[in-house]
Amino acid sequence: MRSVLCFGEALIDFHAEGRDAHGYPRAFVPFAGGAPANVAVAVARLGGDARFAGMLGTDLFGDLLLDSLHRAGVDTRDVARTGEANTALAFVALDAHGERSFSFYRPPSADLLFRPQHFRADTFANTAMFHICSNSMTEPQAAETTREGMRRARDAGALVSFDLNLRPALWPSGIEIRPLLWPALQLADLVKLSAEEFAWLAEADGEESVLERLWQGDTRLVVVTDGPNPLRWFHPDAEGELPAYRVPAVDTTAAGDAFVGGLVQQLAEQQIGPRDLDALVATLPRLHALLRYAAAAGALTVTRQGSFTALPDTAEVHAFMESHS
Repeated sequence: MRSVLCFGEALIDFHAEGRDAHGYPRAFVPFAGGAPANVAVAVARLGGDARFAGMLGTDLFGDLLLDSLHRAGVDTRDVARTGEANTALAFVALDAHGERSFSFYRPPSADLLFRPQHFRADTFANTAMFHICSNSMTEPQAAETTREGMRRARDAGALVSFDLNLRPALWPSGIEIRPLLWPALQLADLVKLSAEEFAWLAEADGEESVLERLWQGDTRLVVVTDGPNPLRWFHPDAEGELPAYRVPAVDTTAAGDAFVGGLVQQLAEQQIGPRDLDALVATLPRLHALLRYAAAAGALTVTRQGSFTALPDTAEVHAFMESHS
């Protein structure tokens, strides 16, 4: 099986535990995380061939992340290390419904120092999917490295996947983010958005304008998730929606990453490349089966705390789907 290569940030999510008399957390517990790293782990747990490319600090947290990726079954030959910056940290607080908020300690951080020369000569060989998110685009040189990776993956015949995963707190204040994201959005064959992100992109000109702009690039499939509400999908010639699974939410931290991991793992397993997306959409039962599988992986993840630790394996996903019609 050709591999799924995930590129970008890997960081430590510190989750709050307990409350003192004034309502502040008593402790923060470290969990290995970071959106693209989560996707890589999700793919590995679901039986796929997963690789991760990115820069880690030569600090304790970089060691923890590298070990966690190894133990999850992710190939880390494309991970670089640096002593010029520390590994990024994120402190996560959960509300009563499991919805999270982040406080980031980044930049400067090691993940933003990965450059095109850090890709190995054969990084993109035998790669079925190349997945990124916007968190590697918050610094100009890191953004260009991300786009260069997307171009190299496309040249190698890989399907390029982009989860917007917008975190405004990571971006410099006072800048307009949308123009910085569009070049990458239009380089992706598959774009995954949350309902809030879709609304944010459509704020000025509406959803149809966003979709038309994507179709002018390389995009052939857009998937919009909305928690327990129906997910929507769009193609230049078709669109539809599917009901989502409703489960009690404990922690939503890696739910979107689990969804993406389930989707790209299934695409890779079924050998669906960029030129096959039109045929996939033309066979709705097959497309819907892929999306239901991805939705089940996401739903299972919100029932657990953590990032890597919350991601399900393929047996759990199949059992969940059998018990939730």
